[in-house]
Amino acid sequence: KIGVVLSTMAMITNWMSQTLPSLVGLNTTKLTAATGGTLDRSTGVLPTNPEESWQVYSSAQDSEGRCICTVVAPQQTMCSRDARTKQLRQLLEKVQNMSQSIEVLDRRTQRDLQYVEKMENQMRGLESKFKQVEESHKQHLARQFKAIKAKMEELRPLIPVLEEYKADAKLVLQFKEEVQNLTSVLNELQEEIGAYDYEELQNRVSNLEERLRACMQKLACGKLTGISDPITIKTSGSRFGSWMTDPLAPEGENKVWYMDSYHNNRFVREYKSMADFMNTDNFTSHRLPHPWSGTGQVVYNGSIYFNKYQSHIIIRFDLKTETILKTRSLDYAGYNNMYHYAWGGHSDIDLMVDENGLWAVYATNQNAGNIVISKLDPNTLQSLQTWNTSYPKRSAGEAFIICGTLYVTNGYSGGTKVHYAYQTNASTYEYIDIPFQNKYSHISMLDYNPKDRALYAWNNGHQILYNVTLFHVIRSDEL
Repeated sequence: KIGVVLSTMAMITNWMSQTLPSLVGLNTTKLTAATGGTLDRSTGVLPTNPEESWQVYSSAQDSEGRCICTVVAPQQTMCSRDARTKQLRQLLEKVQNMSQSIEVLDRRTQRDLQYVEKMENQMRGLESKFKQVEESHKQHLARQFKAIKAKMEELRPLIPVLEEYKADAKLVLQFKEEVQNLTSVLNELQEEIGAYDYEELQNRVSNLEERLRACMQKLACGKLTGISDPITIKTSGSRFGSWMTDPLAPEGENKVWYMDSYHNNRFVREYKSMADFMNTDNFTSHRLPHPWSGTGQVVYNGSIYFNKYQSHIIIRFDLKTETILKTRSLDYAGYNNMYHYAWGGHSDIDLMVDENGLWAVYATNQNAGNIVISKLDPNTLQSLQTWNTSYPKRSAGEAFIICGTLYVTNGYSGGTKVHYAYQTNASTYEYIDIPFQNKYSHISMLDYNPKDRALYAWNNGHQILYNVTLFHVIRSDEL
C-alpha cells in the first residue's frame, strides 16, 4: 500500500510540475508532494493569497491505474471564494495529509528495519556462539574420552586380578561346602558311634582347619590400591619424630610409643592407650642405653628395635626388663647421613614390620646408594634374605612395607604420592601412582602397622594415621 501511494503521489507531482506551468505560462512553478505538498513560487505571478490557488478541472484513471488530473490556473481577478479554488485547496490538503501519513509509515518502517537488522546481527552472533559451543563440546568430549581412556588403562591390569579373585571366591565356597559336609558327618557320628574312623575324621578336620588358617592369613595381605585422608591424632613434639603401637601386642593392649627428634635423644614415652595418648600427658619414660639415629624405630613383640646413633648397629631393647636383648651390625649399610631419605635427619636405616615380620631398609656403596631390603630375624637380628633395588635412597621421601612389598614415596613435602613398589616375593618392581594428602607439608616418618592396617606418620609435629585399602588375592595353589 505504501508503494502504491508513493507511486500515485509521484505521478501527481511529476504531472503538475510539467503540465500546470504550460497551462498558465509559468516556467518556475512546481508542486512538491513528497515534502508536504507546498507550492514553490520563484516569481510574483501566482497569487499570494492561499484562497487564490489552482483548481482541479477533472480527474480520471488510465489503463495502468495512474491518476490523470486536469487543472486550470485561476484568473488574477478570480474571487478567492470560487468553488474550484476550494476544491483544489482540499485536494492539496489531502495530498498533504497523505504525505504526512507516508512519513509516519516511513519512520515506522525504518524502525522496523532497524529492529530486523538488530535481530539479524543477534542471530548471526548466536550462530557464531553455537558454532563455538559445538567446537567446545567436541573438545570437551575429547577430553572426557581421553580421561576415560586413561582410567581404563589404569584399571586394565586389575582384570586378571579380578579373574583370580572370582576363582578364589569359588574356593571359599568349596571350603564352606566341606565344613557343611563335616558338620553333617559329625552329627551322624553322634548317633552312630563307630560308624566312622574317628582318627581319620579328626585328620580331615585338622587339615581343613589348617587350610582355612592359611586362607585367612592370605586375606590379611594384598596389593596397596588406596590411602585415606589423614586423621590427626595429636599435635606435639618437634618437627621430626616417630610414634607407633606394637602389632604383636596381646589382645586388649593398645600402648602407644613416642620418640621425639631424630638424634641425640634416648628417652621413649609409653602411653597406656591411644585414648591416653590423645587426651593426656600421662606416660612412662624409658631410657635407652644409647641414643637413636633417624626416625626408623619400631616396637615389635614387646621390644623396641632402633639404629644406634652414628653407626650401622641395630639394637633390640626389651621394654619390660629394660635390657638389651641383641645387638648386631647391618653389614655395609650407610649411616651418619650417608644414604638418608630426601628430608635428611640421619634416616639412613629404616626398620619396618609387616605381616611377614621385621625388615631393614637402607643403602650401600655396593649397590651404588640404591635401596637395599633385608628380612631380619627378630630374635637374632640376622639377615635372612636381601634384595637390591635400583631406586636411589636419597630420592625417596619415605618408605614402608606391606605384605612383603616395599612402597616408596616421591617426596616428603608438598604434593606427595606413592610411585614405586618392589615385590620381594617376585624380586620385581613397578611404578605406580597412589596419591595421599600431605596435610602439614613435612613427613619425617611413615610406617605400616599390620594389626591396625594403617600408616603411622609424623608430619611436621603432628601424629597422623592413614587407613589403607588392600586388594586381596588368594591363589589356590598356595593353600
